[in-house]
Amino acid sequence: MAGPQKHLNMHGDNLGNVVQFMEREHRDRFQSILNRIAMKIPGIMRIDTKKTDDGRLLLRFNDRGFQDPFFAQQMSDGTLKMFAYMLLLEDPDPAPFICIEEPENGLYHKLLETLAAEFRSHATGRRNAPQIFVTTHQPYFVDALSPEETWVLEKGVDGFSTIRQASADSTVQCMVEQGLPLGSLWYSDYLDARPA
Repeated sequence: MAGPQKHLNMHGDNLGNVVQFMEREHRDRFQSILNRIAMKIPGIMRIDTKKTDDGRLLLRFNDRGFQDPFFAQQMSDGTLKMFAYMLLLEDPDPAPFICIEEPENGLYHKLLETLAAEFRSHATGRRNAPQIFVTTHQPYFVDALSPEETWVLEKGVDGFSTIRQASADSTVQCMVEQGLPLGSLWYSDYLDARPA
């Protein structure tokens, strides 16, 4: 659909509409957001917008290695996904509870630490911040989390899931305190349920 929209929808496929809304309603804040996002996406020097003669708004990514900018349609899915997450977090009026499923899909694994830090910062860094619930199957993402931030869900043979905080396991807590990454412990089966 054409036209500005205030919030990203659950699929993020209205990214252009949200860009249009932010450009129109929060121009200065939006440019500040673009500048901050550009610093977090490797290789991107600047992100800006350009209006076409027919009134459309194009999102341009200026890569350090190229003189001419790339338009959103030419960017990788991972870059656009990272941009969408950052824009979601900068929503001036965010939903109180945000669920994100498997943010690692399509992202370069070294960006996952940055993304986890952004989620943490936005969930804890301001008054009335949204609660952010993220599911993942990626140890690199879990490496960026603390045991207190990590909950393990396991489906039982009865079909029901149990949930426990990773910090409830004293062995896991001790190993993380000794410098072992939480995702590596998960990969090595330390987050699996153990018989009591």
